[in-house]
Amino acid sequence: MAAPPKAALAKWEKVRSFALGLPGAGEEFPWGETVVKVNKKIFVFLGVTDGSYPLGMGVKLKDEAMHAHALSCPGAEPSGYGLGKAGWVQIPLAQKGAPSAEVLCDWVEESYRTIATKKLIAELDAR
Repeated sequence: MAAPPKAALAKWEKVRSFALGLPGAGEEFPWGETVVKVNKKIFVFLGVTDGSYPLGMGVKLKDEAMHAHALSCPGAEPSGYGLGKAGWVQIPLAQKGAPSAEVLCDWVEESYRTIATKKLIAELDAR
């Protein structure tokens, strides 16, 4: 197994740190994958970093423009297991032309906002 490219791994780390910095966010490892949850619900899938699967992330994007932009990224696709129908998108991080960490963090925040409580969103907005 090859290790993920350094640039993609750096992006993954930035996205993970950003997600964990959101109010009430916590990291868990179901199925051996990294996920970040709020209110016991996943708002970002971060997969694995051991090289057994391409580095990527999954987010829920209700905003139509963000959803369309995410799906236009190289290699991006609606998430599997029926999640795509609910607005979930899987975005590879190592593809040429992959979005910047800043764009990915915007998408993580959008995903968080679709799942977090109004109280937590108010806390985020007050920052």
